[in-house]
Amino acid sequence: MNRTELITMSPLVLAYIGDTVYETHVREYLIRQNINKKVNELHKTAIKYVKAKAQATIMHEIEEKLTEEEVRIYKRGRNQKSNTSPKNADIIDYKHATGFEALIGYLYLGKESERLDYIINEGIKIVEKNM
Repeated sequence: MNRTELITMSPLVLAYIGDTVYETHVREYLIRQNINKKVNELHKTAIKYVKAKAQATIMHEIEEKLTEEEVRIYKRGRNQKSNTSPKNADIIDYKHATGFEALIGYLYLGKESERLDYIINEGIKIVEKNM
């Protein structure tokens, strides 16, 4: 996809793919760290990384490291009105998490794999620091 298509794409569509990309990275990371763990244990651990509160914390800590374009994408995702409400999250954390997922989706669809890996790896470090 070209830059114009990505910039004009719905932030919720970016968040939709970004959610999957981030969770897949986290699952792979956990499997590599805990090769013999049971699936149920892996799942419970993964939730700590992918819940809205964790993603909001990531955004608060990395926002100053983002480019202007990344901040714009994040803010568009964060400010987008959604017709769904969070099940297990504070609405503010949920909005920040949506912005985070939109950013991940944007980087993924834009094939910016080096930047994507950097942000996800920083996010994992932030979550682990706050566990």
